[in-house]
Amino acid sequence: MHPRNIHRNQNYNFEALLQVNPELDHFIFKNDYNTLTIDFANPKAVIALNKAILLLHYGVIDWEIPEGFLCPPIPSRADYIHYIADVLKNESDNISGIDIGVGANAIYSILGAKIYQWNMVGSDINLESVKSAKKNISFTKDLKDKVTIIHQSDNANIFEGVIEKDQIYDFTMCNPPFHKSEKEALKGTLRKLNNLNNKQQEKLNFGGQANELWCNGGEALFLKRMIKQSVDFRLNVKFFTSLVSKKENLPKLEKQLLKLNTSFKIIPMEHGNKKTRIIAWSFTEKL
Repeated sequence: MHPRNIHRNQNYNFEALLQVNPELDHFIFKNDYNTLTIDFANPKAVIALNKAILLLHYGVIDWEIPEGFLCPPIPSRADYIHYIADVLKNESDNISGIDIGVGANAIYSILGAKIYQWNMVGSDINLESVKSAKKNISFTKDLKDKVTIIHQSDNANIFEGVIEKDQIYDFTMCNPPFHKSEKEALKGTLRKLNNLNNKQQEKLNFGGQANELWCNGGEALFLKRMIKQSVDFRLNVKFFTSLVSKKENLPKLEKQLLKLNTSFKIIPMEHGNKKTRIIAWSFTEKL
């Protein structure tokens, strides 16, 4: 994990977490190594853990998500925020960014505002996600001052309707849907549950709405569309960024960015056994 990530020691302090969220006690048990843990395949357990982490480490009050929406692992989400800070090089005290696909959890906008005091705009095409994201920032005063949530009413557009022509942002970020279909997404979820040694392979544990998990063409086509549309906002945004979960998608994305004469870089990230990366590009800044 990033050296500034306070979660880089992946052993959760359950005693401290229990003090801020006693309901977590229902989900804690000792594993075969006599270590306290939770069942990470249980959405309710992960939500209780996230609520405790956000309150203990970031002072976020009453964070919640509707049933069936993605519940993100906070340590890896914080990593993305720190790597963006490296790209920005902290050249300004008044950083502004856009979280494309903010989701019901609003986690990137929350962490950006809390860790670096960035001004964040979170956009989403799902009205229920927008409603939940607004609620998640409404109970914490400094989040209300730092985070704005807006509805993207046209799912054909990524930036248009979110960025006005006279607005300037330091960066955009995105955790794109990376499956091509519900069937592919479900296979990925079952594989993940197997890795967690969970035998209850039920769709109830799917954890995510359609727009959060899959789109036509999957991650590759979504990112190609994002890069194409970023051209129209090349003077509005210093750095465009996105997660890229599938390494095999990189060559085509890099080829597209080269054709557009952008400066770009690939930033690797590792979280346990999981390897992913950030792609960042700019039309005006050197990377």
